Order: sequence, then structure tokens, then C-alpha cells
Amino acid sequence: MADTSFLSDHSMDRRTFLRRSALLAGFVAAGGGSFLSACSSGGGASGDKGPIKLGVLTDLTGALAYAGVADANTAKMVVDEINAKGGLLGRQIQIFLEDSASTESVGVTKATKLIQQDHVDLVVGGITSSMRQAIKGPLVERGKTLYIYPQLYEGKECTPLIYCSGPVPAQQVDPFIPWLMQKTGAKKFYLPSADYVWPHTLNGRVRQVVTASGGQVAGEEYFPIDATDYSTVVNKIMSSGTDVVFVTVIPPGITPFLQQLYTAGFTKRGGSVACVYFDENLLNIVPAQSMEGLYSCLDFFQNIEDPFSKQILDAYNTKFPGSAKFTAGSAATGVYRGLKLWEAAVKEAGSLKQQDVVKALDHAKIAEGPGGPAEMVPGQNHARMNMYIAQAHSGSYTIEKNLGAIDPKECVQGVK
Repeated sequence: MADTSFLSDHSMDRRTFLRRSALLAGFVAAGGGSFLSACSSGGGASGDKGPIKLGVLTDLTGALAYAGVADANTAKMVVDEINAKGGLLGRQIQIFLEDSASTESVGVTKATKLIQQDHVDLVVGGITSSMRQAIKGPLVERGKTLYIYPQLYEGKECTPLIYCSGPVPAQQVDPFIPWLMQKTGAKKFYLPSADYVWPHTLNGRVRQVVTASGGQVAGEEYFPIDATDYSTVVNKIMSSGTDVVFVTVIPPGITPFLQQLYTAGFTKRGGSVACVYFDENLLNIVPAQSMEGLYSCLDFFQNIEDPFSKQILDAYNTKFPGSAKFTAGSAATGVYRGLKLWEAAVKEAGSLKQQDVVKALDHAKIAEGPGGPAEMVPGQNHARMNMYIAQAHSGSYTIEKNLGAIDPKECVQGVK
């Protein structure tokens, strides 16, 4: 979920996420229907009159509905807060919500609608890297519209007008792997993975860091998104003397994989499981015993000791009770952070003129946010943010290490 980015770049049938109906019903019951505002009939973007138009494009149905619903909820919470204080530049913000349904072709259609019919000023959303790659064409390359991608992902996105508000490998893999090796004494890693861009790219970084830290990668294997039989790779893990399974298998395959690994006795013999997208939402869909002891590295966990983060969490839980939780791996924290950075940029610019907003967004800062303060690093189109390492215990996370603010180290050549 670097991206939690969960879907393959290859065309395939996707298993409907088991809980989507319940989550979507909870979303609508919690007020999601108010998102579906009537489209403006005016030509062009918002201009200097009327509401500011925000497009939210995310997966309300499909395999990633648990994350998409949380992202949409978060966008509504932030917009409601801004509007309750008089809006932005004295104007209210109107949300235009579209469901990309965990399917790239649907995302492209909905992205085109947001640009050509709704004439939005900004789009936030997209969960998988494959979705981001698909929708940036109509949004940015042809639509010339500012786009905030909120998800943790594999990095290397330096397209003009795309600003990324989730963590990247320099903020996750680089500090996490050496810490884990020192903490557990691990030397040998195995990398079972989903077969699409995020795991392939991320595993290359993992291999580099493991090797540089004196360890080795015993195996690296890729599986279809909806694979259910992992017996062969589990047997290889068990026979290879692997110390750490660094997993980038994703829903729906992650549940059978972790169950099969647990049943084989990997953790009972002292092995560790590590991941960089597992958050509290994922704790809802994988049996707790299969998750016990898993290490994760994210920009926010619900148990961090930060007063403002707790305030955000309480506000979200009050507004949207239910199973779609405010978490980092689902990109909800990236949605919050991204929209608040954009708000700061618009205020500095004093207008919605894109060139002025982009100039301000390049160095925008927020003093408070999920996990702590954050700021866009000039020239990088990515945000510096606090990172945390946590371990799963009895269905929740315990913070093991506050890594502090870490630079994304993206677009370092000044290429945008």
C-alpha cells in the first residue's frame, strides 16, 4: 500500500471484497449520500465565484472498499471542518465523489467526468499505483488539473501537477529494515508478493537495504491478486531458514497467505512477519492469531501519543462510526494531510489560480496532522512526515519506535 497499491497492472477479474456491502451501507448511513452533489452546468473551473469544486475519486466498492470508504469519509470530514469555519477564501467547498470500484477502466471514466463535466479545481484519491497511473492521463496529462495522490507507494512519481502525501520507500523501507534486523537478529528474508508494480519496485529497495545491512534474501515470488493457495511458497519459507517474511501480498490473498504461514508454525518457531501497509483496517479482515507479532511501519497508528492525532481520530470515529477506520495504510491520513497542505497553499496564494497554488504547495506546511506536522519538500512533490514502527498484539498495535520526521528523497534531480 507504498502504495498499499493493491491491484495488478494486468487485466483480470477481481474478487468482490467480502465486506464491501456492509462498509458501503455504513458509509451511506453515516452521511455519505451528501457527497453526491448535483453537477454544475457552468463551463470551465470554479473561477472566482461559487463553490470550490473538489473531486474525490476512490474505491467505494471492489476489493479495496475498506480503504476507499475511509478515504471518502476523511475528505468529507476535512471539508466539513473548513466549510464550518467560513470556507476557503470565503467560499464553500463542494465535493464531487466518484467510485473507481477498484477497476482502472472505471477510474478513467470517472476521472474524465470530473474534469470534463464537473470542472473540478482539485482531485484527491486513487489507492493503487495502477489506478494512479491510469487516472493521471485524464486528470493531469490531458486535463491539466492539480491531483493529490494520498497513498503510500513505491515512489518515483514526478509528474507535474501530481503531489503525493503518503510515505515512500525512503520513509518506510530504509529505516524499518535495519531496525528490524537489529531488534530481532534477523539475517534471512523471504519476499512473497502480489504481482504488480508496487511489490516489484518495493522489493528491489528491500533487497538493497537487506544486503547493505549484512543480510540476504532467500526468495522473492509473485502471485496473482486473488491467489488462495500459498502452500508451495510457505514450504520454501519453512525449509529455507527464513527469519523474516516481508510480505506484499494484498487483499484478498493476504488472509489465506497469513493463515497458511501461521498454520505452518513460522511465528511459533521464532520467525517474524513484516509489512509496510498493514494498519488497523487490515486487522479487521485477518484473524488476530495470524497477525500476532507482525511489524509494520507507517505514518500513523491509532495508539501513538500525539494529542492532535487523537483529536482527529476521535472526530472521525464520532462522525463515521463503523468498520471503515481512519488509518494510514488505507490512505485516510494521506487524504487529511494532502487536503490540509492544499488548504495552506490556497491561503498563501490568495486565489485558486493554479500556477499560484502550485508555487505555494511546493513548500506548504501544516503544524498539526495525523502523526504530527508535515511539509512538502521543495522540488520533490512529496511530503516530509513522521514515521512509526509498531507491532500487532491481540488485534491492536503497540508503538515500538517513533522514527521522527523523515525526508521522502523523491524527485531529487528536480525533475517534475
